[in-house]
This record gives sequence, C-alpha cells and structure tokens, in this order.
Amino acid sequence: MGFNRGMAEQQEKSFQRQETVFPNTKELLAKKAEKGIRYYKSIGLGFKTPKEAITGTYVDRKCPFTGNVSIRGRILKGLCISKKMKNTIVIRRDYLHYVKKYKRFEKRHGTTAAHCSPCFSHVKVGDIVTIGQCRPLSKTCLLYTSPSPRDGLLSRMPSSACKKKKKKK
Repeated sequence: MGFNRGMAEQQEKSFQRQETVFPNTKELLAKKAEKGIRYYKSIGLGFKTPKEAITGTYVDRKCPFTGNVSIRGRILKGLCISKKMKNTIVIRRDYLHYVKKYKRFEKRHGTTAAHCSPCFSHVKVGDIVTIGQCRPLSKTCLLYTSPSPRDGLLSRMPSSACKKKKKKK
C-alpha cells in the first residue's frame, strides 16, 4: 500500500476521485503542489503492481490496485477475443469434454466477460490473459484481468501465433 502524487484524469461528467484519498488536504494547499495524492496497493497472490497503476492518473473504482476490489477464488487463463466494451474484455476458454458413450473427447469453449483496468490498456485481441475472480462488478462481469504472477506483466502472445499453422504435405 502506498501513495503517489498525481491528479486524476477527468473523463466523465461527474468528478472522478479515488475514495481513499481526500483531494483538499491542508498539506497540499500549504505546499501549493500541482499534483494530488494517489492511492495504490499490492493485491498479493504473486502479482506485482503495474507501473501504470502507481504513476498513472486514471481513476477506476473496480481496479484491485487502485480501487476497492479484492481478488479471491479462481485464477484462470484465456484468449482475449473482444475489446469493444469500455474497460471490459471478453475471454474465450477452450476445454475438452469426455463423451462416455463414444470414449472420445469433444472440444468445447466458454466465453466470459472480465474487467480490464486502464493500467492494462496494451491488451489486444488475440492476447492470452490471466483473469482472477472477484465480487460481481456488473451484471455480467465477475472476473478481473490480472498480470501474470511470473513476470509481473500480462501474458501476451501475438495474434499471429494463436492461429493454427497448416502442415505441409
């Protein structure tokens, strides 16, 4: 947990601020600082806090690094197939289902909506991302996009690598 100085981006009609920070502190008025205070924290589970969450100026109440959301429960990996919604991406997870009658596996998939904070703005369609379970953030969004625990960044794979390569005969 820590604080960083930086004024929030105002992109909505209502005034955007972090709930844990009081913007009109006497300390800031006395120093006549141009920047405000920024709240950020470590979410644990081996995930590093992204640099953009510490130094950025965005305000996102649903971000576990700068807002009031905790990651608990399942950690999943999937392929980003859509980024058309604001701060939300759609993840596709492929799996095999065993059919007992034929003693074979069949391919199945499931799609899930996940919140994607502005600190992960570099996520593109075709990237493999890690998502973590949290409280319901909206009607359909129950998961949050998280960085990879190994390298502290999102697991990225170029979209060209996701396509199947044809075998030469």
